[in-house]
Amino acid sequence: MGLTDIADHTARIRDAVSVPLIVDADTGFGNALNVYHTVRTLERAGADCIQLEDQVSPKRCGHFSGKDVIPTDEAVKKIKAAVDARRDEDLLIMARTDAAAVQGFEAAIERAEKFAEAGADILFVEAVTTADEIRALPKRLFRPQLINMVIGGRTPIFNAAELGELGYGIVLYANAALQGAVAGMQKALAVLRDEKEVKDSSGLVTPFAERQRLVGKPEWDALEKKYS
Repeated sequence: MGLTDIADHTARIRDAVSVPLIVDADTGFGNALNVYHTVRTLERAGADCIQLEDQVSPKRCGHFSGKDVIPTDEAVKKIKAAVDARRDEDLLIMARTDAAAVQGFEAAIERAEKFAEAGADILFVEAVTTADEIRALPKRLFRPQLINMVIGGRTPIFNAAELGELGYGIVLYANAALQGAVAGMQKALAVLRDEKEVKDSSGLVTPFAERQRLVGKPEWDALEKKYS
């Protein structure tokens, strides 16, 4: 996906919801100048917070092997460009580093500190691998932090309440809904294959009445009546 795709999705989501919207801009789609353009574009599309990371492009999932990161000075310039680009003082810049997997935990801490000095509002040290590292981050970095809980990934899974007590500001349970949806589809399709039917009362599917309620939002029903 390119910047145009991300901006389009951002605008559609912003049109549908009023909750704060964090947009993952990956590596910023290029160098510092590209990052400047990326932030301007996504701010106009409705982002409340934009995440940028220090991987080389094309990037990989933070919990995959084979990652690499750009030089620290280059990454810092990209964060500075992102900070300079914003027009709304309430827009937040989140700086992510994947250095822990490539250069070690201490190197990741050092990068995150430099990102904070460059003006990042939120820090995100991705794919730490031990419980001690999870506990250490809020004590070592003095900015609000996001921690990523990837089920089956490299980072030990903690309870969100416990993470809040440790000092994290945001907890991301990446792919939890997707993994649950895939598991649900597999179960429903297995029953359909073996029993040749899936009933509304099976507990395997959302009841039809609930689907009608979700699709037919009251505001949409009101618009349909007004303009039909």
